[in-house]
Amino acid sequence: MNTTMLKKKYYVHTQGICETRFVGPRTKIWAFTHVLPKAQIGSDVNLCDHVFVENDVTIGNRVTVKCFVALWDGLRIEDDVFIGPGVVFANDKYTRSKMYLPSFPKTVIRKGASIGAGAVILPGIEVGAYAMVAAGAVVTKNVAPFELVRGIPARRKGSVCKCGFPLKKHKMQWRCVRSGWHGARPSPEMDCVR
Repeated sequence: MNTTMLKKKYYVHTQGICETRFVGPRTKIWAFTHVLPKAQIGSDVNLCDHVFVENDVTIGNRVTVKCFVALWDGLRIEDDVFIGPGVVFANDKYTRSKMYLPSFPKTVIRKGASIGAGAVILPGIEVGAYAMVAAGAVVTKNVAPFELVRGIPARRKGSVCKCGFPLKKHKMQWRCVRSGWHGARPSPEMDCVR
């Protein structure tokens, strides 16, 4: 492995570029990834190969960003988020060459959410806590917490547990198909363990 450990407590591959000082401990920045100077990255983050992180981006703790993803200005990613390979984030609804916005709409990916490979997230969208966006979906509207969306445009197709498996509703109770957890409604405090 051709890698270099910086004197700091995070890791940057020798072919990665990290210009920011705002990186938490145990974060890994892999080859051909470029992080601009004002980006903020939490602890235990994994930025895989070919990731680009612009200046006005905040990434929480324990986030995984797979290969070939660009994180543009205005993006806020909370803790424990998974972003699959090739996910596309847009940050300008009315884009033109050489015409720049004074500020960008905030796109927020809430705690524990997962975005599948090749999904497209339009500007100003909020993906709720522990929600799941299916691979290839085009998200044009906010996604509620624990909601599963898929398709073009993305539409609600069910609910997911904190562990990521489907939730089924039976007699006014939600039940996780994997763990058996059941309750009145899913919440971040639910005790389903993967």
